[in-house]
Amino acid sequence: MWGTWFGGSGAQNRKDAPKKAILDLRQQLDMLQKREKHLENQMAEQEKIAKMNVSTNKTAARTALKRKKAHEHSLEQTSAQISMLENQIYSIESANINQETLLAMKNASKAMKDIHGNLTIDKVDDIMEGLGEQRALAEEIGNAIANGPQAGEPIDESELEDEIARLEQENLDEKMTNTGMTVPQLPTGLHGELTGRASTRPMHEEEDEEEELRKLEAEMAI
Repeated sequence: MWGTWFGGSGAQNRKDAPKKAILDLRQQLDMLQKREKHLENQMAEQEKIAKMNVSTNKTAARTALKRKKAHEHSLEQTSAQISMLENQIYSIESANINQETLLAMKNASKAMKDIHGNLTIDKVDDIMEGLGEQRALAEEIGNAIANGPQAGEPIDESELEDEIARLEQENLDEKMTNTGMTVPQLPTGLHGELTGRASTRPMHEEEDEEEELRKLEAEMAI
């Protein structure tokens, strides 16, 4: 009793019942099919006897035909029983497949409920909304980092110009040293401009120096 209520041996017996019924039906079907074959052989034998005696012994021929008719009647009954058993086997197998399918679907439904647990549509919406907010926050943080202020103080462009003028003068001095020539150091002011005293020198000296500088620049370009 308790096994029946709580899924013990009674439940197992109910599960095995269709299989046992199908097994019994198949055994009976096998026996009927053998009987069907035997009756067909008997009918062929009696017809052979009737043919042998139809001209010489009509009584024997009639007797053989009567036996053939009896076997034919039994064969019809046996064939009907075979057809009935085959239908029953098919019905039980279909019902058993349906039952197993429903049981599998029931177990699948239970598994999905266990997986989802207390999860609801509202909770899913809240989770998705939270994920969206975190993605937006990450995007804002990335943009703030990418577009943030550059490290260090702003660069003074005038200082860069002075540095460029100094490097040019150093390169020029180095070239002149390698060629054995000397270039007078020209005093410069801010941005490499000549001072007022240098501008008072004779014109021909300035022209000579300009010519020499152009030659040096040409040699440096080579």
